[in-house]
Amino acid sequence: MKTNRIAAALIVLTALTLPLWAQGKTYTFGSDATFPPMEFVDAATKNVVGFDVDMINAIAKLEGFKAVVKSTAWDGIFAGLAAGDYDGVLSSVTITDERRATMDFSTPYLNAGQVIIVPKTTKNVSKPSDLSGLTVGVQISTTGDIAVGKIAGVKEKKTYDDIGLAVEDLTIGRLDAVVVDSPTAAGYVLQNDKYKAKLQIVGQPFTEEYYGIALKKGNTELMGLINKGLDVIMKDGTLDKLKKKWLQ
Repeated sequence: MKTNRIAAALIVLTALTLPLWAQGKTYTFGSDATFPPMEFVDAATKNVVGFDVDMINAIAKLEGFKAVVKSTAWDGIFAGLAAGDYDGVLSSVTITDERRATMDFSTPYLNAGQVIIVPKTTKNVSKPSDLSGLTVGVQISTTGDIAVGKIAGVKEKKTYDDIGLAVEDLTIGRLDAVVVDSPTAAGYVLQNDKYKAKLQIVGQPFTEEYYGIALKKGNTELMGLINKGLDVIMKDGTLDKLKKKWLQ
């Protein structure tokens, strides 16, 4: 009887520990680390930090895997995912029907519509139609790029590989406005000492967009881990704490 009890205990212990052993892998995520406060390179440590990084680390801790975030240029980031250069894209990726055709997305984790940034001296700009006749900066191949392309009368849409370059051009007068996701706008305007005295976010988000973690189609193992972890941090308040830390 004692032997049977020991055997039974070993079976239970194996059942409890096997999922962690099976999940104890390292997954790499490509990230365009130029979108503070969502993802950016810390000047002191040279590591990629931000809201998305804290979020994936919280998920990884819960689900028993290690997450490595690899700084990757936005232009070509999805081609890298398709080629297997990394397991996922963790980079403020807006979920769209077009993107769903070529990749899978996690549960949406943040609503981040497009907003307009202008100099503090600018008046009478608060909505997309007010951009008529103006030169507007966007990051290439983003939903901000797409949104500005649909606004009638924009004098010129200037595209940048790095949204930070667009913000810099805005401060020195080469642009009249920048359109970008609201969390990124908050990072540059509300939290950055270099820009918050010079720039302002005007109006309200004029699109409704949701961020998700992009994975190669058919990667059900990693998708299951991410969505399970997301469900936990959404319910236990962790995600709300990250919003307060990075977005307010």
